[in-house]
Amino acid sequence: MKIIIVISLIGSFIYSVTFKSLESASVQDEKKWEVPAKFKTMKNPVASDAESLSIGKELYNKHCKSCHGTKGKGDGPKSMELETPSGDFTTVDFQKQTDGELFYKTKEGRDDMPSFKKKISEDEDIWSIVNYVRKFKT
Repeated sequence: MKIIIVISLIGSFIYSVTFKSLESASVQDEKKWEVPAKFKTMKNPVASDAESLSIGKELYNKHCKSCHGTKGKGDGPKSMELETPSGDFTTVDFQKQTDGELFYKTKEGRDDMPSFKKKISEDEDIWSIVNYVRKFKT
């Protein structure tokens, strides 16, 4: 009898953990990251030249790589600690976002994605990160 109770409890635990994970992923999929209209149409004022890409890469390596990974696939060492997926910059869905949307998301943050408006106070530097992550497209 005890064995049946233990097996039942283990089964309930596994079901509960699995259902909770699926529910969490489903909620996250439904939760779109809304970007204000003015940012969707905002143009990047920083040319994607060697200097900008160098600055973007340096800042990306310092602030973004730990979650988003070396190649922008969302597989950085900290990504497993996050409750929300860290995002894959190589996907078509990511790359079809406007520069203004990427700027807004980087600057403002949401959930596990921190806001960088204090850590990276110069807008030009955030635009350089946007230029750099554009290089991750497949």
